[in-house]
Amino acid sequence: MSFKTGKIAEQTNLSAGIFGLLDCTIVLKMEAESQMREIKYAADISSIKEAQARIKPFIHETPVLSSETLNLLSGRQLFFKCECFQKGGAFKFRGACNAVFSLDDDQAAKGVVTHSSGNHAAALSFAAKLRGIPAYIVIPKNAPKCKVENVVRYGGQVIWSEPTMQSRESTAAKVLQETGAVLLHPYNDRRIISGQGTISLELLEQQVPHLDAIVVPISGGGLISGVALAAKSINPAIRVFAAEPEGANDAAQSKEAGRIITLSETNTVADGLRAFLGDLTWPIVRDLVDGIVTVEDKEIINAMKLCYEILKVAVEPSGAIGLAAVLSDSFKNNPAWKDCTNIGIILSGGNVDLGIIWDSYTK
Repeated sequence: MSFKTGKIAEQTNLSAGIFGLLDCTIVLKMEAESQMREIKYAADISSIKEAQARIKPFIHETPVLSSETLNLLSGRQLFFKCECFQKGGAFKFRGACNAVFSLDDDQAAKGVVTHSSGNHAAALSFAAKLRGIPAYIVIPKNAPKCKVENVVRYGGQVIWSEPTMQSRESTAAKVLQETGAVLLHPYNDRRIISGQGTISLELLEQQVPHLDAIVVPISGGGLISGVALAAKSINPAIRVFAAEPEGANDAAQSKEAGRIITLSETNTVADGLRAFLGDLTWPIVRDLVDGIVTVEDKEIINAMKLCYEILKVAVEPSGAIGLAAVLSDSFKNNPAWKDCTNIGIILSGGNVDLGIIWDSYTK
């Protein structure tokens, strides 16, 4: 009799615990939704779901890969969302596609213009080509050759600028005045953020719903803003971490200062992570990103090597930085993050300038 009573009590306690967890999850979700309503961000779960429906006919649903070897190295279960397999070779096609196909016919007729070091430029060129409109692309002179070739391949009209943000923006403004085209910013745009957020919908709803955390490269903040908004709307308990190069650590400094910090110069092999946060992305990063992990270039290069050798996936430095962050001592040894055992990592792009590698063999 006492055995049965004990079992009943045990089951009652277990049920109470389960319902308590469910109640806690519901409360967290309500609190998160309340916060997102009170603070009006540039995008939300509704705009991200609308973007998903809009771009579905055009994008790839990218695969998720895993590796027992990398799990052992990290001490966690890692799930790699391979946006390096996206059209154009990077996640940027999601946002660009959503932005281009959000335009009405009158807006679209005069074309689109942007300034970008590479992946957004190629993505916008491709999206514009699909819609049959011109794309005017301002590119700094130091952009990787392979990314410039992608722009040309997709039909974008290249306009060169000096490798400074001031030159990029002033050149783009001149093109706008001359053409009447629509400016589509690489990251500081509601449509771009919403498009990038579709990555979370795929990852959490279709692939890996049990994640504790997602690690995302950060630069201007368009990718991580969309990912964080969608992920925390689906699961408020999930943590979102940014991965950033030491030589371009403006986001980490911004989080610490509580305001946007820009740098006089950046120095990193991750050419796609040299931009600074915008006024639309900063509030989302400020409120919804749980931590920023900075890594040195040698750690990024080592992570690239692991992706090539173990995952058999070609990633650019910006795409490999999430793995570099998870393997870093600062992440592995942080007691506050020890419960993050199932981690999604966004491999954001795979546009590597292989010419540099081939040339090195002839020297």
